[in-house]
Amino acid sequence: MADHKEYWSTESDQGSIRISEDVVASIAALATSETEGVSGLYSTLTSDIVSFLSKKNLSKGVRIEIGEQGTVKIEIGFLALFGHNICDVAKQVQQSVRSSVESMTGLKVTEVNVHVGGVTFTPAPAAAEELSAVQE
Repeated sequence: MADHKEYWSTESDQGSIRISEDVVASIAALATSETEGVSGLYSTLTSDIVSFLSKKNLSKGVRIEIGEQGTVKIEIGFLALFGHNICDVAKQVQQSVRSSVESMTGLKVTEVNVHVGGVTFTPAPAAAEELSAVQE
């Protein structure tokens, strides 16, 4: 296992369980990307620099802080799709991430902080067909 990763560990009579922060970040990223109204994950330059300097290889747009007693704080940046209520999408992301991480890892999620980095537009169906015809 890699040296520069944090793990949540627990011991039982059957052995030990270690869950990497990368696993938690991947679960959170997948739950976010599957939420209706989310175009994709968003990472700020600042978080990229922090990730690089701390030598942590986290999912782009997701930061994880594993705390004491099996708790975790999650910070997610995403791009919203135009036409969706951003507050509703953000709340749904929080609920989806909390539910997914808690059910898959057993960790207690104490915070899910959401940052909306922008709004993206989907091309109209006719424009998408024209674009694909031109490219062929």
